Amino acid sequence: MQSNAPVKAGESYEVTIEDIAREGDGIARVSGFVVFVPETKVGDEVTIKVTKVLSKFAFGEVAE
Repeated sequence: MQSNAPVKAGESYEVTIEDIAREGDGIARVSGFVVFVPETKVGDEVTIKVTKVLSKFAFGEVAE
């Protein structure tokens, strides 16, 4: 299922928010793989924790 995703649910990553999705979530990339991060804005440098990984993208949240 998570065949070639470079991220794993539960893992943390240092990312920079590069864009904003239509729904308003920030978009970060880990090795080119898109991770949607709510409550962020372009230019934010944050540590995220991945919450869900799908085949083409993942969801994360800002780590506390």
